[in-house]
Amino acid sequence: MLAHELRPPRGAKHRRKRVGRGDSSGHGSYSGRGIKGQKARSGKPVPPWFEGGQTRLVKALPKMRGFVNPFRVEYEVVNVGDLNRFPAGTEVTPQLLRQHRLVRDERRPLKVLGDGELKVALTVRAHRFSMTARQKIEAVGGQAVALEAAEGGDSD
Repeated sequence: MLAHELRPPRGAKHRRKRVGRGDSSGHGSYSGRGIKGQKARSGKPVPPWFEGGQTRLVKALPKMRGFVNPFRVEYEVVNVGDLNRFPAGTEVTPQLLRQHRLVRDERRPLKVLGDGELKVALTVRAHRFSMTARQKIEAVGGQAVALEAAEGGDSD
């Protein structure tokens, strides 16, 4: 096959719709615009946000509400009850938790919360611990080791 023999497949090309060329063309009289009304007139079409003169939604909503702290630190959280899957004496790190799919993003600082009961003694390394999490880890003979302080957060 040569380049000058190439043709688009049948049905891929459509003829341009020629409106306003007489009634026998099928697109005469109103040229596909219906009868009268704003959208039948010439000129620019109505923009999609126009609501017929009613105050549009964008203008009716308040611009900004409240305050968003730009220095907020988002933590990955894990509960002490979830740490029972590790054998006694294991050193639990954010990387290990990521491998076991207990946290999603190991780049975010890790905080251990106190929900659930811990049955094995572990060395847990995290950026933050809640007070009850630290108590539960130490109550079973484990250690709660704080990693370097997370950006913008205070270390306990």
